[in-house]
Amino acid sequence: MTQDEMKRKVAEAALKYVKQGTIVGVGTGSTANMFIDALASMKDDIIGAVASSEATAVRLAGHGITVLDLNKALTKVDSLSVYIDGADEFDAGKNLTKGGGGALTREKIVAAASDAFICIVDESKQVEHLGAFPLPIEVIPMARELVAGIVVGLGGTPKVREGYTTDNGNIIIDVHGLKITDARELEDELNSIPGVVTNGIFSHQGADVVLMGTADGVKTIR
Repeated sequence: MTQDEMKRKVAEAALKYVKQGTIVGVGTGSTANMFIDALASMKDDIIGAVASSEATAVRLAGHGITVLDLNKALTKVDSLSVYIDGADEFDAGKNLTKGGGGALTREKIVAAASDAFICIVDESKQVEHLGAFPLPIEVIPMARELVAGIVVGLGGTPKVREGYTTDNGNIIIDVHGLKITDARELEDELNSIPGVVTNGIFSHQGADVVLMGTADGVKTIR
């Protein structure tokens, strides 16, 4: 089974977590795109979806799925029923690294507004410790050198993502060379740096369930 086939299988498996008559949070990236394609078959069964990026909003709308602003959605319901998204890495504690697509801040917001976070990945994303995938940090441009200098002190190698601006108008610093043994502690430490919007560790907003595509089918990790 190819990697794309694994992604497609987990995207389809995530549909069982979508409740009729609710609003669904939808992530960003290649696996999330496959979920959007699958969700189109249920578009008449849900109120709509909240997108974690402009690109996701365009894809949802292209399938005829109603796209709602999060603030307006939360005036209709207390919370989103579920958030479905992929990840760049996940560990045994279901801590995640996200942000390879640059949407980490909005992804974290939508995850926090949802009752459950279902993470859909293929087996290549499972790691013992986060850090092999460069950790993205969304940074206000003025703070670029301040944040980079502090990251060096933490043992990382910061690289500004060239030619990229987030949907929020900020930059991304990708941090290479970290071995993350305490995901929550590092998430909090990085977020305390002035000028950091947020970083790509999802520990506070970690996955409730991971659906992992393997050569033998979809594995559920609770």
